[in-house]
Amino acid sequence: MTKTNKDELVFLPLGGVGEIGMNLGLYGFGSRRDRTWLMVDLGVTFGDEKTPGVDLVYPDISFIEEQKERLAGIVITHAHEDHYGAILDLWPRLGAPLYATPFTAGLLEAKAIENHGQDSVPVEVVQQGSRIQVGPFDVEYVPMSHSIPEPNALVIRTPLGTVVHSGDWKIDLTPGLGKPIDVERLKAVGEEGVRALVCDSTNAIREGRSPSEADVAERLTEIIKAAPNRVAVTTFASNVARLKAVALAAQAAGRDVVVIGRAMKRTIEVARELGYLDGVPPFQDEDAYGYLPRDKVVALLTGSQGEARAALSRIARDDHPRVALSAGDLVVFSSRTIPGNESEVIEVINSLAERGVEIMTDSDDLVHVSGHPRRGELADLYSWVKPEALIPVHGEPYHLDQHARFARKQGIREVVKGKNGDIFRIAPGPLEVVGEAETGVLYKDGSLIAAPEASGVQERRKLSFAGCVVANVVMDARGEILSDPTVTLFGLPTSDREGESFIELLEDAVDEALDGIPRGRRRDAGLVAKAARRAIRSLAQQKWGKKPLCSVEVTVL
Repeated sequence: MTKTNKDELVFLPLGGVGEIGMNLGLYGFGSRRDRTWLMVDLGVTFGDEKTPGVDLVYPDISFIEEQKERLAGIVITHAHEDHYGAILDLWPRLGAPLYATPFTAGLLEAKAIENHGQDSVPVEVVQQGSRIQVGPFDVEYVPMSHSIPEPNALVIRTPLGTVVHSGDWKIDLTPGLGKPIDVERLKAVGEEGVRALVCDSTNAIREGRSPSEADVAERLTEIIKAAPNRVAVTTFASNVARLKAVALAAQAAGRDVVVIGRAMKRTIEVARELGYLDGVPPFQDEDAYGYLPRDKVVALLTGSQGEARAALSRIARDDHPRVALSAGDLVVFSSRTIPGNESEVIEVINSLAERGVEIMTDSDDLVHVSGHPRRGELADLYSWVKPEALIPVHGEPYHLDQHARFARKQGIREVVKGKNGDIFRIAPGPLEVVGEAETGVLYKDGSLIAAPEASGVQERRKLSFAGCVVANVVMDARGEILSDPTVTLFGLPTSDREGESFIELLEDAVDEALDGIPRGRRRDAGLVAKAARRAIRSLAQQKWGKKPLCSVEVTVL
């Protein structure tokens, strides 16, 4: 495709900028009124205490959904949930060609089958190192190193210049499995000329370099060999190199590995099919755990983030049907705690510690390494790729700010940080934010996907703070109250400071409010409900200091 004088190359993040998770980036080529778009990644983040009942949080894709005929394709960098986790639910709204490497495609298919037969998504499988044409975008998959098989940077070539989209990465020449970061290819791309680097900021606040997966594998072997009793290792299910390291460490110690947890079993199945676990002894199922001697078993299990339904949390609650841990056993958290999960992880650790189980985390020993680049690695990538400009992504505002400052000190002359919804013009002209698109989130709540305002989550938060009062009023068509109002409380105290019954106080308040309405006006059921609601909330505020949610049902006979 040739360029015209009106063409621009732009970058528009709908997720993953100013936050860690929910990555979705759009590259646009063409005039402002007629752009063709390329989507990079379609990820999720997870609900927290601010979103009670919400399982997953997705980026709002309304902007691109409204012009999906201009979406040339979707390319996925790797198979972490924050980069591909929204595909099964949101791809049907877009229908664009989807490109992914074999491991990502395999996990996506397995996930669809596991999700009660959810419809799978057609994927065009791309090998690492390949180049594909997606509309006006020439996209090359360059192998990187990360905590999952087949991570990729994307070299996106257009008539207005080349962008390197880093994806998640680090420098690891001994990653444990798969291809290491392709330094020579990145240098060659740099020699071609790179207009902009859109780059991971997760560890931009940290000096130095990340250790290798090989270092962790060596230390895990030493730890498992020295353990006198059972060893349980919990890690991210997608980190196949770590699963392999645990398996080989167990083999060196004369132990069998028992796999516990659905997500881990799914990942292992896909990894074996693709040859990533060749040479690794077969894993045992949960049934083997009960008869293996304590010094001959390693449990490999899910639950590193304290997830309530994951294997380790159930074991900590003594709620697992086949697996238990005893005093003197060792649990290794071969993972980092994702911000927001600290309280859940601490709860699991405390429950295990109460039973005398020993705990080891990355604060105690080299049992985990990050999959993201520290400053020394960032500097290396800059020197290889030689970008004219840089956009920091994949980080909270502090990470983005520190990355921007560091990049300027390293000599990158154009550095612009922004937020989700900002439209960055990469070319022609200087890198700058030239507009803004509407952005937001969607909540996955059970089987439903809804915008926050339609999800009911705001009301749930209020319920968690101040409960709910349901009142019933029965009257006739003339406005005559036929029986005493009744009140039911959900989540409120039973009595006030003086020990008086809250129900009786609220029922009296409703009575007084209704008596204050002239009978002629009481024929208006809406007015009656409004008066009762106001009385309940006012009394609750006076006696309790909080205003609960309130529902008033007026029955007219």
